[in-house]
Amino acid sequence: MAFLLGLCLAGCHKGEQAVEGVAHNAAKAEHQAQAAATQHDQERAALEQIPLPTKSLYIDIHDPAAWTNPFLSVGSDMLTLRIILADENPSPAGVGTLLRTEAARRQELNLRPSDLDEAVAAIPAGAWHYGRVIAVAESSTAAPKDRPKVRRNVESVIRQLNDLGVVVEEWPAR
Repeated sequence: MAFLLGLCLAGCHKGEQAVEGVAHNAAKAEHQAQAAATQHDQERAALEQIPLPTKSLYIDIHDPAAWTNPFLSVGSDMLTLRIILADENPSPAGVGTLLRTEAARRQELNLRPSDLDEAVAAIPAGAWHYGRVIAVAESSTAAPKDRPKVRRNVESVIRQLNDLGVVVEEWPAR
C-alpha cells in the first residue's frame, strides 16, 4: 500500500512538472509574440514618417528601369529589393554625368521573405521619391515550374507591405 501511495505521489509530481513546463513555454511564447508585435509597431511607425504616395508622379512609368522608388522582385525563395538612394549633392551641376550617376546610388539587396519588414523599415527617406509606394513584380528568372510558388510569395509580400502601411504597385513579370 505504501508503495502504491509513493507511486501515486511520484506520478502527481511528474504531472505538476509537465504542467509547469507547459506554462513556462506558453509564457515564453507570449513574451516573444509581444516583442515581435512591438518591433512591428516600431517598423510601421518609422514608415509612417514617409508621406503617402503621389500617384501622378508615377502613373506614366511602365519601365522598371525608370522606377525610382523601391522595387521588389519576388522569386520562389528570395526577394530582390532595389533602391535608389537620394543624390546628396543639392547642386544641379553635373547631374547624370559620370561624376554623379544614378547607378552609383542604386543598391540591390537579396532578402529572405521573413526579413522583408525590417528591410523596408530601414530604407532611407530619400529613397521614397514618389512617397510610400513599392513596385512589386514576379521575378523573370524564376523557372516555369516555380510560378505557383512565386505567385503565392507575391501575395504574401503584398499582405506584409499593406500591413506595414506601404502602398503596392504590382507590375507584370519583367
